[in-house]
Amino acid sequence: MKIRAETPAATPPLTAEAFAHVDHWIFDLDNTLYSHEAKVWPQVDERITLFLAELFGLDGLSSRALQKYYYQRYGTTLKGLMEEHGINPDDFLDFAHQIDLTLLDPNPALGEAIAALPGRKLILTNGSRGHAENVAGKLGILQHFEDIFDIVQAGFTPKPERATYETFLAKHAVEPGRAAMFEDIEKNLIVPSALGMKTVLIVPKTPDPFREAWEQTAVEAGHIHHITADLTGFLQPLGRCDERKN
Repeated sequence: MKIRAETPAATPPLTAEAFAHVDHWIFDLDNTLYSHEAKVWPQVDERITLFLAELFGLDGLSSRALQKYYYQRYGTTLKGLMEEHGINPDDFLDFAHQIDLTLLDPNPALGEAIAALPGRKLILTNGSRGHAENVAGKLGILQHFEDIFDIVQAGFTPKPERATYETFLAKHAVEPGRAAMFEDIEKNLIVPSALGMKTVLIVPKTPDPFREAWEQTAVEAGHIHHITADLTGFLQPLGRCDERKN
């Protein structure tokens, strides 16, 4: 596995023919469909820290450390709290996603690029359906998606667990060999690639100070087929039917 320090527009060179077989377009939500400048994810992250602080009576630093422990061990803080403390997941999700979307602007260009993609479009997120609807709605792109597969439908088993993808594929009758997956976290593309999907890693144009470095690094690996810092620009040529093979 090779880590690139820069944030390339796409690698290897993008051609419409490389996606000519794709008619199932699967998108992660947070830090994939919007840039970190919108300050959406930091608010969720802070709300999770606060939830732990209030639940266990911890100070901020201790709460943050516990949050990171659960995230590293279980894939999400929620999964750790459910496994070790049996908390009500609905309470957690409602609390974590009470955020302000003021800085998240509509993105009509992204909406047009998604709408032009041939076939079905789906969101696959470790967050809640309500959060995905709020974010995609504010972006002005919600209407372009057939459905949202959230952490509840996944049985609270998060990506990158293989079972999550298998449940998603079965529910929506998606053929992996005809699908493309867009994600901002490299490890979440390991299983999609193994299942036969085309994979695209989304990296930030500028470093996000609120996320770990490994979560936003351009990683070159066998399971990463393309890397882009411009999702809209990446998608636009893929929706031009005259450039796609039948």
